[in-house]
Amino acid sequence: MRQRRLMNQINVVPYIDVMLVLLVIFMVTAPMVQPGNIDVPSSGPLAAPPAEAMVIEVARDGSLALRQSSSASSRKLSNLELHRELERAVAKNPDQPFLVAASSELQYQKVIDILETARKLGVKKISLQTKSGSQGQ
Repeated sequence: MRQRRLMNQINVVPYIDVMLVLLVIFMVTAPMVQPGNIDVPSSGPLAAPPAEAMVIEVARDGSLALRQSSSASSRKLSNLELHRELERAVAKNPDQPFLVAASSELQYQKVIDILETARKLGVKKISLQTKSGSQGQ
């Protein structure tokens, strides 16, 4: 009688069959499972919407004007009146944003003077308004 040789390999085909059957079962039953209700945490009270930027217009001759970005009209101001308006706006809303819209033909020192005045008055948010290259042509 011949002796049987020991087999030193594992036959994985039955394991693959079992895994495929389980995969099909999960794929069929997953859409049928009802999702549970989730209690999503809520935030605190909503903050006030951000204020619209006030625009400080500086003309070619150095004259100043102030306007709300939503309104089309602007008010001509002297340096002292601009100083007072900035003080009022900062006292009313310390986070009030400002834009400086200066003429491109203006001396840059005038813009720097306005930015320095705004900084001394406590303005936290101030930007320079620009045009894109395609608009200026």
